Amino acid sequence: MLRTVSAAALSLALTASAGAQDFPTRPVTMVIPFAAGGPQDTIGRVIAQRASEILHQQVVIENVGGAGGTTGGLRVKNAAPDGYTFVLASVGTHAQSQTLYKKPPYNAAEDFTPVAYLGDTPIALIVRKDLPVNNLKEFVDYAKKNHDKMTYGSAGAGSATHLGCVVLTMALGVDITHVPYRGTGPAMQDLQGGRIDFLCEIINTAKPQIDGGTVKGLAIMSKQRSPVLPNLATAEEQGLPGLEAYTWSAILMPKGAPENAVKKISDAMSEALDTPVVRERLETSGVNIPPKDRRGPEFMGQFLRSEIKKWEEPIKKSGAQID
Repeated sequence: MLRTVSAAALSLALTASAGAQDFPTRPVTMVIPFAAGGPQDTIGRVIAQRASEILHQQVVIENVGGAGGTTGGLRVKNAAPDGYTFVLASVGTHAQSQTLYKKPPYNAAEDFTPVAYLGDTPIALIVRKDLPVNNLKEFVDYAKKNHDKMTYGSAGAGSATHLGCVVLTMALGVDITHVPYRGTGPAMQDLQGGRIDFLCEIINTAKPQIDGGTVKGLAIMSKQRSPVLPNLATAEEQGLPGLEAYTWSAILMPKGAPENAVKKISDAMSEALDTPVVRERLETSGVNIPPKDRRGPEFMGQFLRSEIKKWEEPIKKSGAQID
């Protein structure tokens, strides 16, 4: 009987070990907390396609928009911590939200398991093509005279695009009406249609519209010019030093996710980033891909906490808060 029990226990242990080694044994789900067609959605789909090949299992995309991306974050926070569900997090969903919301729907640093850091993307100031300004200085002058009549859009209250414009209007010392949308797509459509005045838009979505002449690009809100829009001057070059806004992309799992699943997904994401076709598609859309030592779970955990702290002060100073 003892031999039988021992053999059964050994068999179960070996089966569990084999199962851990074989992860994933079925498709995994990447929750993108924004509407399809937006910048985060594009990044997620490019990486997911290659990651599916590496994992030999499909990475299924699930778009869960709403509440500045926190609805999708909450969906993953409440998912089973088995490694099969993870979120494509951003600065808006998992850093800025912690201060912006009066009662955040989750604790980003405590309720999630860091998996991988995928890169950052700067934000550009773009305006409707018939706005009578052609550079940042002219925009500043125009906004100070007409701020009570102006509106700006975003991908949703609390999103990175919203906070980018909060930082901008703080720097200008003006109060401009915010119009939140359910994703970047509808906001861009209204900008092109002249129904709002400007967006602080992620560069990979702004670039095609700037190149196509459907909107005007006035400044990039980063320390350096972007290789994909080399003629677009930074805000600092145009007289607004320190004006910086961006988003980033990262993979987070629910708290308590298995270590083997974390490692497997993290390694797959890193390998995907090193795939030439993926790297080219991301870089040509404005994504800055991090070196290998800044992609793993340990770095992501430290980076997430630092970003939560970094955005706390400007959000509080702005007075912006969502119930």
